[in-house]
This record gives sequence, C-alpha cells and structure tokens, in this order.
Amino acid sequence: MPIENDDPAPGPGRRTRVTLTKDGPALVEGPVELVTDDGRVVRCDRFVVAVCTCRRSGIYPLCDTTHRRHRRKRG
Repeated sequence: MPIENDDPAPGPGRRTRVTLTKDGPALVEGPVELVTDDGRVVRCDRFVVAVCTCRRSGIYPLCDTTHRRHRRKRG
C-alpha cells in the first residue's frame, strides 16, 4: 500500500511525484536531473518535467510531443 505524503516542502523526506500518462510522457515534479543510458546528464528546473517514454523525441530524454504523430489506431 502506497504511503501518502502531502508535505510540499523540499527536503530529505520529500517524495517526488511521477505521473504516468496513457499514450504520453511521464510527468515528474521538478526540478530534476536525468541521466541517460549513455551517461549524459540533463538538468531541468521546470515545475513539472515531461520525460519521453517512447524514445521518439528530438530532445530526448525530454518530451517534444512527437508521440502525438505516432498514435496507434484503435479498433
């Protein structure tokens, strides 16, 4: 069972919220530091950072909404 933490203050006890979206990026409460599989470090100071999960983004590991052009057809 997940533990709820409503404390918005930064610090050692603060949990980072990651929201997984359907057919889109993972939204991470920032600021964040992302390390890619080749060791590159990407820092972003935004309040919410969209992290690419489809690997099609031109600014990977950040999302540029490229996934919207590649949506799977349903039916």
